[in-house]
Amino acid sequence: MSGFTHWISPRALFINAYGLQDELSPEVPEDQITLARADREKDMQRLISYAIGCMMGRYSLDEPGLIYAHAGNVGFDPSRYATFPADADGIVPLTDERWFDDDAALRIREFLLAVWGAETLEENMQWLAGSLGRKASETPEEAIRRYLADKFFKDHLQTYKKRPIYWLFSSGKQGAFQALVYLHRYHEGTLARLRTAYVTPLQGKLAARASHLADEIAAAPSTAARNKLQKQLDALKKKQTELAAYDDLLRHYADQRIPLDLDDGVKVNYGKFGNLLAEVKAVTGGSGDE
Repeated sequence: MSGFTHWISPRALFINAYGLQDELSPEVPEDQITLARADREKDMQRLISYAIGCMMGRYSLDEPGLIYAHAGNVGFDPSRYATFPADADGIVPLTDERWFDDDAALRIREFLLAVWGAETLEENMQWLAGSLGRKASETPEEAIRRYLADKFFKDHLQTYKKRPIYWLFSSGKQGAFQALVYLHRYHEGTLARLRTAYVTPLQGKLAARASHLADEIAAAPSTAARNKLQKQLDALKKKQTELAAYDDLLRHYADQRIPLDLDDGVKVNYGKFGNLLAEVKAVTGGSGDE
């Protein structure tokens, strides 16, 4: 090509100058590159992780660096989070539907608003959702919600080498209820709070939804419409059964008022909660540094 000069990397020049063709390759493996390469999906995952950290009070938009990483929520100061308030109890629901006003998907929207303002909010929501693999049938919020409910914790486990700092309390495979709890803000009353503020109210909301679906089935204008609604009701009943069992288990552990000793590390502390938490075997039985 006319006017084009072939570029030779400094590494290749070094290899050629010292006759090291049999010893070294001019290509540098990606795992040896210390500068992060631009990756839209991963960068947006990191943004969400940072936003979750701001929700939990680990970070703040008003101050640089790590803000809160003590124990038992002792000394937590809400006044340090004026631009984007930290969650009041360090519990952030990850639900596949909008059941709570403080769930992660809604707070992600608030985070984008706080950082970049109202003028670009919808554009930023679309960009974020598109970066996370938004489906054609989804709104931006639905795509973000799906990522949070299905994939965020898996990414978090990988980032923290199976020693998570945000713990996923999960009712099970039906996904009836999920919530993140920041381990540094956990205290002996957290499980009771998790139950009274989230799990018990959600049972009432599911029951109301089931009653509404039953009424719609009775009034359905066609067999096809009735079958579609019945399928939704059957799925909802499975969630109700799962959530009821989880509520019983949560009450059992809440009554114990379990303390954490952060000196014991994540692996030991994570194992104190039985099947209340997701990926227990991965955390308590895997390898990784504390």
